[in-house]
Amino acid sequence: MAAAMPLVVGVDGSEPSLDDAVDWAARDAALHTRPLHLVHAAGPGADPSGPVTAASERAANVSPGLRLSSEVPREDAVSALIGKGRQAFALVVGATGRGELTGLLLGSVGLAVAARADCPVVVVRGSQEHRSGRFRRIVVGVEDGTESDRAVEYAFREAHVRRCELVAVHAWNAPLGALPEPPPGSWYALEAHRRPPAQVLDDALRGPAKRYPDVVVSPRTVEGPARSALLGAAAEADLLVVGAGARQGRPGLQLGVINHVLLHHAQCPVMVVPRK
Repeated sequence: MAAAMPLVVGVDGSEPSLDDAVDWAARDAALHTRPLHLVHAAGPGADPSGPVTAASERAANVSPGLRLSSEVPREDAVSALIGKGRQAFALVVGATGRGELTGLLLGSVGLAVAARADCPVVVVRGSQEHRSGRFRRIVVGVEDGTESDRAVEYAFREAHVRRCELVAVHAWNAPLGALPEPPPGSWYALEAHRRPPAQVLDDALRGPAKRYPDVVVSPRTVEGPARSALLGAAAEADLLVVGAGARQGRPGLQLGVINHVLLHHAQCPVMVVPRK
C-alpha cells in the first residue's frame, strides 16, 4: 500500500553518508510518518554489519520511535537503490562517499540514481544550517509547460509538512532584439516562451495552492539564467526542488544541464522529481 511505502536511504559507511543522508532521511521520515529503510550495497567479501548498525543507531537517535529496517544487497549501489526506488516514497543519498576520488565516486552514484529512479531523489548536500531547517524555506524551480508540474506538487507537500514558506522561482530571458523599454502589452515584454513570466507562475501554482491552502507562497520571476536564479535562492533555503524531464531512452538525459549544476553546487539538499 502507498501509505506504507518507506523512505529509502543509501548507506556506504562514510562519515558524510551518516552525518548527512541518514540524519536528513530520519527527520524526513518522521515528518511524513514513514518507515525508514537503510540500504547498504556491499561487494563480495565485504562486512556489511558495521555501516548498517551505525546508520540504524544514528537514525534511531535522530528520530526516536522511527520504524527502521535495513537491507544489504550484493550488487552495485546504483542498481540496488534504483530497484528499491520502484516501491519507495523517496530515495535519499549523500553528496560524497568513500574512495580515493571521494566526491566523484558517490557524486556519480547520486547523479545516476537521480537520473534513473522512478521516485523523487534527494541528494543531501550543504552546510548543517541548510540541512537542519534553519531557514524555514523551500525553493522550487518552475518551468513553462508541464515539465515541472510534479515538482511543484512535491514542493507544496514538503512545505506543508514542514510548515514553512515556499519560494517558487521562474527564470526567463527576453527574446533577442527586444527593446530596452518595451511598450506595455508589447510582445517584446514577453520572454521566449509563449506566456508572460508571472502567468507561468500563476498557472503552475494555482492547483497545488488550492490543495495546500496553509502554505505561504512567494512567487519570484527572475530575468536571467535559471541555474543562477535557483542557486541564489537555494543559498537561503532548506530544500531545493526541481523537476526532471521525461526519459528519452538513455539514462541521465532527463536531468539536463541545469540540474547537473544544481546537484553539484547548490548550498542545500536538492530533490529531483521525475516526470511520469
